Amino acid sequence: MIPDETMLDEIRAYRQAFLDSGDSMDGTGCLRECEDPQQWLRACRLHAKWETTPQGRVPATQFVFVREDDQRIVGMLDVRHAFNDYLEKYGGHIGYSVHPDERGKGYASQMLRDALVYCKALELDRVLITCLADNEASRRTIVKNGGAYEYTVREPGEDADIERYWIAL
Repeated sequence: MIPDETMLDEIRAYRQAFLDSGDSMDGTGCLRECEDPQQWLRACRLHAKWETTPQGRVPATQFVFVREDDQRIVGMLDVRHAFNDYLEKYGGHIGYSVHPDERGKGYASQMLRDALVYCKALELDRVLITCLADNEASRRTIVKNGGAYEYTVREPGEDADIERYWIAL
């Protein structure tokens, strides 16, 4: 679902869980920089259309995945509608994360499966998804959803190898 003001406390808690664990907040847009969830919601809305997307960025749709029984945000996913140079080489069309306390429960696979349906509606023929070479869980999620390994790249300025996978839609 698209995040909104009814989720402010959950957004704040999601962000804090990642700050506490020291994990990256993939698929959350600028959430790391936004102490105020309302500020993050405004940024998500700006990125939703070409006309309001900040220069150097691309339009993107931000999703949150909420567990129905307790309304807890268990994951976030960002679908980028196009590429800039960085996304084309290292970031891909889709970024996602699962709450540190909710990993290993199948949420990432379902999130990615849902995102692929959305990407098809955007009329994308295929999507690029990347993961760190040492992130076995993300690799399994991507492959489970049809990802075909292309090659590994080294991100300049980072101590990280990134695997690139394409999923045909």
